[in-house]
Amino acid sequence: MKHIKNKIIVYVVMLSLLAVFPPSLAAGDKDVKDPGVKNVIVLMFDGQGIGAVTAARWYKGEPLAIDGMNAAFCSVYTVNTIVSDSAASATALATGHKTGVGHLGVLSTVPVTNPGIPPVPEEKYGSPVANLLEGAKFKGKSTGLIATAFIQHASPAGYSAHTLSRSDYEVIAEHQVYQDMDVVLGGGSALLLPAGPDGSRKDGENLVEVLKKKDYEYVTNREELIKSGSKKLWGMFSIFQMAYELDRRQLYPDQPSLAEMTKKAIEILSRSPKGFFLFVEASMVDWASHFNSPVGVIGEMLALDDAVAVALEFAKKNGDTQVFVFSDHDTGGMTIGCWDTDETDVELTKEMVFGPLKKAKLTGSGITVKLGKDPAPEKIIEIIGEYYGITDLTDDEIKKIANRGRRTSLMSILGPMISKRAYIGWTTHGHIGNDVPVFYYGPARLPGHIDNTGIARKCAQLMGFDLEEVTEKLFVDAETAFVQMGATVKIDKTDEKNPVLVAKKRKTTIRIPFHKNILYIGAAVHQMPGIAVFNPKTQKLYIPRAAIELVESTLKRR
Repeated sequence: MKHIKNKIIVYVVMLSLLAVFPPSLAAGDKDVKDPGVKNVIVLMFDGQGIGAVTAARWYKGEPLAIDGMNAAFCSVYTVNTIVSDSAASATALATGHKTGVGHLGVLSTVPVTNPGIPPVPEEKYGSPVANLLEGAKFKGKSTGLIATAFIQHASPAGYSAHTLSRSDYEVIAEHQVYQDMDVVLGGGSALLLPAGPDGSRKDGENLVEVLKKKDYEYVTNREELIKSGSKKLWGMFSIFQMAYELDRRQLYPDQPSLAEMTKKAIEILSRSPKGFFLFVEASMVDWASHFNSPVGVIGEMLALDDAVAVALEFAKKNGDTQVFVFSDHDTGGMTIGCWDTDETDVELTKEMVFGPLKKAKLTGSGITVKLGKDPAPEKIIEIIGEYYGITDLTDDEIKKIANRGRRTSLMSILGPMISKRAYIGWTTHGHIGNDVPVFYYGPARLPGHIDNTGIARKCAQLMGFDLEEVTEKLFVDAETAFVQMGATVKIDKTDEKNPVLVAKKRKTTIRIPFHKNILYIGAAVHQMPGIAVFNPKTQKLYIPRAAIELVESTLKRR
């Protein structure tokens, strides 16, 4: 009897787990094979939850572009946590693999504890896995990457780089430059230039010069972007992140909008006879949410929705394009209604909530520019009233603004102030584990709920490739392969910031710089169809199989 009782308990537990984690979600879902498409456009609201969508629609006063799309829900948990960060989530969305927090484009280095996810052998910890952009390149498609943060930030990096830490910005920048994408637009010029007034790279590399040698047109403002007729375009419009949309319009008119960047990218990429893959991110929905700033959130939401409208216009005319719009996770847990409306929630009107928000002409970041250093109380009252719409600042609020520390963002002070007046609630300054909405247009069909890894596999299927097969082509253990050829192998760290793998067989020397797509066989220089990725966890360098085959055939001829 006890044995039967235990079996019943196990059965009930398994059923409950399957209800939350269906096998189809995290482990190789066998969904319907939709017809392929020529182009795939992915647009991401970083850190957006359903509350932000609702608020943006009310604020705009009319339907959003995403409202005309199909919709589903997506889970975002990692290998061992319920709450994800942008790096782990972007990795899942781009590669089809769950990973650990902070990882980009690599397998987890921590044990898998969440159900429904295949375990990672220790010898594979931190190994690179192919992303959608790399798969699209293998199919001969053009590729593009757009973000309003610095382009080396977690989400765009998840689609273009492979590192154990999302903070390896210099490595990420190098990976992106040597990925040979066709269009890259956003912020982050400092990470392309040597340390100095305009740059921050400690390895001394000038990647802007590398880009120019690779025949990119390098543009730095809106006018240059719009006028460009180049086939290869790299645009950096800020040293680090670009401005919030609300501030951009008034204070930074030289920066293009997200919609303008999306339009230019599609214009260039659509010339490819084999189609294209494009990633677009409204990065600072997340940043504004961390600050609990509804003004910042809504401005960024509407900026991406305008970009979605551009993508949908192209897709509807083209007839051979799939569009996906989603978030990597929810940040802040934004709600319409808060603790102050416990007893009066049904009395909230549109004017009570959105009246205060519509009075704001700038975000807290823009207000900082207007206030300048050490503003007097009178100036604080004047500027906050004129540009933020709050005309009833309390003495405590004025003191908080005046006495903020150098590292205290005005966004984090003003966000809660206007939230309180607009009855906007927040559950945290961090991320939350809620599912996020997915919107889509095109031939693909999604179930009502899908895991973020399923989004990656769906995109790959639509473009006609298998991500695991691309991984096998792109990431071969270089040392093992060269030793099998009878070569000796070592890592040359003469320049510690720019290590090189050196293999020798008889009189032939093979050199492969880390983080690039360059292969030297003797004096001859070759370009690999992918980048050399170093895994510090296992001390292995991975290079494309085609590079191994080229070395092998060259050695046989000598």
